[in-house]
Amino acid sequence: MKLLVLDPGHGGQDPGAVYQTMREKALNLEMARRVREFLEKNYEVRIVMTREGDTTVSLEARTNLANSLKSDYYISIHYNAGGGTGFESYRFNGAVSNQTNAYQQTIHKEVASIISGKYKRRDRGTKSANFHVLRETNMPAVLLEVLFIDNEGDRSLILNETFKKEVSISIANGIAKALSLPRKTNNTIFKVIAGSFKNRENAIARVERLQKNNIEAFIAQATLNGAPYFRVQTGAFSERENSEQMVQTLTRLGIEAFIIAEENESTSPPPPSPTPKPMPPAPPPQHGFSILGSSVIYAKEMDTFVQTIHPNAPALGELYERIGRDYGIRGDVAFAQAIHETNYFRFTGIVKPEQNNYAGIGATGGDVTGASFATPEEGVLAHIQHLYAYASRDPLPDKYPKVDPRFDLVTRGSAPGWKDLNGRWAVPGSQYGQLILKIYEKNLEESITVNQMELETMREVLGQVRNAN
Repeated sequence: MKLLVLDPGHGGQDPGAVYQTMREKALNLEMARRVREFLEKNYEVRIVMTREGDTTVSLEARTNLANSLKSDYYISIHYNAGGGTGFESYRFNGAVSNQTNAYQQTIHKEVASIISGKYKRRDRGTKSANFHVLRETNMPAVLLEVLFIDNEGDRSLILNETFKKEVSISIANGIAKALSLPRKTNNTIFKVIAGSFKNRENAIARVERLQKNNIEAFIAQATLNGAPYFRVQTGAFSERENSEQMVQTLTRLGIEAFIIAEENESTSPPPPSPTPKPMPPAPPPQHGFSILGSSVIYAKEMDTFVQTIHPNAPALGELYERIGRDYGIRGDVAFAQAIHETNYFRFTGIVKPEQNNYAGIGATGGDVTGASFATPEEGVLAHIQHLYAYASRDPLPDKYPKVDPRFDLVTRGSAPGWKDLNGRWAVPGSQYGQLILKIYEKNLEESITVNQMELETMREVLGQVRNAN
C-alpha cells in the first residue's frame, strides 16, 4: 500500500496568508482533512498528516517526517495572497525526476478542471520554485496554491461548501490517478445496534418498543469477554450514511445506538432495511463518548501506533493504560489527546520534551510554556488527574499524590465527555474533542487489524466512537 504525506501548510504561530478574519492555516487544514477523508474512503492508501490540528510545525520537521517514513509522495496544500487570482501548482525548480513532472501535470489537470473549467477562475499553470518542502523531500512532491484569499471572486468560492467539496475530491482523484491507487471494494456492511443486554428479557422489551414505532428489529447473540450478550439490531446497510440516519432516528426516540462496521463475507448486498417512520427533530446528545471508562487498546499497540509516525517517540502506553485504569479514565483516549497536544510527541509547539507535560497543562501561549514534571510517569499522572477533575466530582483516589497544579481550578464534573472539553481545555477549540477522537479512531482501527483477543470489544467501541464523532 502506498504512503502519502499530506501537508497542510503553516499552522500554530504561523498563520500563513491573512486577510480580514481569514487565516490561510485554517483553510489549508480543512482542505487537507477533506482530501484525506475522500482518499481513505475510496482508495487503498495510507495517509500521514504533518499536523492534525492548529500546531506549529517547522519546515524541517515536515520534510524529516516524510523522509523518515520513506513516503511515496508529498503534497503540500496552501492558499495564496498578494493581489492575484486563480490556481497554480509548484514542483522544485532544480533537477527533478520525470515522475515528479508527470505527477504534477496529472494533479494540476484534475484540479484545474474544477477551478478553471467549472468555476472559471484563472489557471495560472504548473510552475517551479525553490520551496523547502519541495527541495528537501526525497520523494516526488508538489505544492498547490488553491486560490487567493484577498481576491473577492476567489474568496466567495473559498467560502462555498460545494466548491470546497469538489476541489477536495479533484485533488484526491488527481493523487489517485498520479499514483495509480487501487479503488476500495465496498464489502463493508454497517450494522445498527439499538442496545446490548445481558438479560434476554430486556432485549425482547427493546425489540417490542422499536416495533411499536414501526422499526423492524431482531436479537443477535454475541459474546463479549466470555459472557453472552443479546444485541438488538435494527438494520444492516451498505452505506454508512444510511446507518447514521437510523441512529439519528433512534436517538430521537431516546434510544442510544451505535454502528458496527463488518466485512460482508458474501458478494451479495446486505438485506434491505425498512425505512423508519419519520420522527420530529430532537437535540443531539450532550456529552457523546465519555471520558470515564476503560481502555481497550493495549499499551504496546498505543506505542506502536505513535512510533509509526515518530519512531523516537517515548513509550508511554503502559503509563496511560495503568494510571488511567486506576482513575477509571479511558487511558487510551488520553493517549490520543497527548498525541494531539504534542504532535506525536515531536513537541513542535511551545511545550518542550523535558517538561514531561503531555497535555499542555498551563501552556497558554507566548512565553507561558506551562507546567513541568520531574518524570514521564508524573507527567502522565498529571494528565489523567486533570481529566478526572473535568469528568468526575468524586475525590481523587488515594493511590497517588496530587501532582496536577491546576486540578483545583477546574469546575468539577463540567466535562463528562471528550467533546465537552471544547472551549474548556482548548480555547476556542470548537473541534478539540473531535480531533482527539479522530486520532483514537485511527489507533483503534490499526489495533483491530493486529489484535484478535478483545476483537469484538474493540469493534463495538469503534462503533461508539464513530457515532459520537
